Amino acid sequence: MKTDRDLNYRLYIQKNDGFMRSPFERELSVYRMVQAGDIEGIKKRFEIIRRNFFEGKGTLSNDPVRNVMYHFVTAVALVARFCIEGGMALNTAYTLSDIYIQRADKLNDAEKIIDLLGEMQLDFTERMRTLKKENVVSLHVRRCIDYIYEHLHEELTLTLLADHVGLNPSYLSKLFSKEKGMSIKSFIIQAKVSTAENLLRYSDFSCLEISLALGFSSQSAFISVFKKINGITPKKFRELHYLDVMEQNK
Repeated sequence: MKTDRDLNYRLYIQKNDGFMRSPFERELSVYRMVQAGDIEGIKKRFEIIRRNFFEGKGTLSNDPVRNVMYHFVTAVALVARFCIEGGMALNTAYTLSDIYIQRADKLNDAEKIIDLLGEMQLDFTERMRTLKKENVVSLHVRRCIDYIYEHLHEELTLTLLADHVGLNPSYLSKLFSKEKGMSIKSFIIQAKVSTAENLLRYSDFSCLEISLALGFSSQSAFISVFKKINGITPKKFRELHYLDVMEQNK
């Protein structure tokens, strides 16, 4: 396969050039710093990230602007994910990520996109520091949230989540409601609907495909839940927001 040939060639070139990717744990540490609200840590770490870009590490495209943009989009997605796990509201995290991606998309200079990356990381970090002062999320609830996002396509129940985190279902339900201000069922529904909103904005998947991908019992059930939360159908939501995205990308 051509992909295998390309993979072996690049690994050979990287070995000869003495190229090493950052260890996985070191990469994750950046997102954990954001999640923890570690402002000073993020500022110091960003200088290393900036240097790595200019040294050509982790090249995804020979076009400098496109290369940085690929990294930017990936970073925004991961930062949002870690912040949601840390307690940031879904709509806040997703809307912020949308705003930064749209801002980056308007830039044609690699260095300016890198600067925006630093601004984005710092913005999320500062918001998480404020959030930490207002709301402490326990390890069990965080693990529960993590499992929900990793299994949005499945049927999620209180019993299943309780087994996963090792707590009594009744206790987990009370703990989750106390820390997140909503029931587990409501959180799952909001997570699925927020994900559906992004799919409607940025993809051509049909309502049926989205309902299946997010584990709804039927397309009609998906439409009903979506309309209850947003006040409009998925079709109308796409008509309003998909066109907005297309206009911004012109």
